Amino acid sequence: MKILAIDLGDVRTGVAISDNTEFLASPLGTIYEADRDLLLQKIIDIVAKHNVKKIVLGVPKNMDGSEGESAQKSYHFAEILCKKSGVEVSFQDERGTTLEASNYLNASAIYGEKRKHVIDSVAATIILQSYLDSKRSS
Repeated sequence: MKILAIDLGDVRTGVAISDNTEFLASPLGTIYEADRDLLLQKIIDIVAKHNVKKIVLGVPKNMDGSEGESAQKSYHFAEILCKKSGVEVSFQDERGTTLEASNYLNASAIYGEKRKHVIDSVAATIILQSYLDSKRSS
């Protein structure tokens, strides 16, 4: 089954998708949208287009594991997304994913404007791959 991952941002939202075997996560792109209603619709369109059966949303936790305002925004977004899409939403701790994505892009010599366009989708891919790996482990 296909699983979609979301790295929710205020303006840029990264998305990634799994293969049907739920083994490999791949970047799908970045959605540039600050309006939450329009963002929801764009994600719902992706869910329909790719026949997604589950969504994994990254939850931004503080380094001590506590949850702040950003995490609450993610939970609120997930609740609306689940209702409007009819697809189950799970959560994945996203601590360190942007740093990991940045390190990957450094190693790949991707800088400047191109980096800005891909970092969120790379972070979403890391979120999804972590989810898939933990699912296989348990």
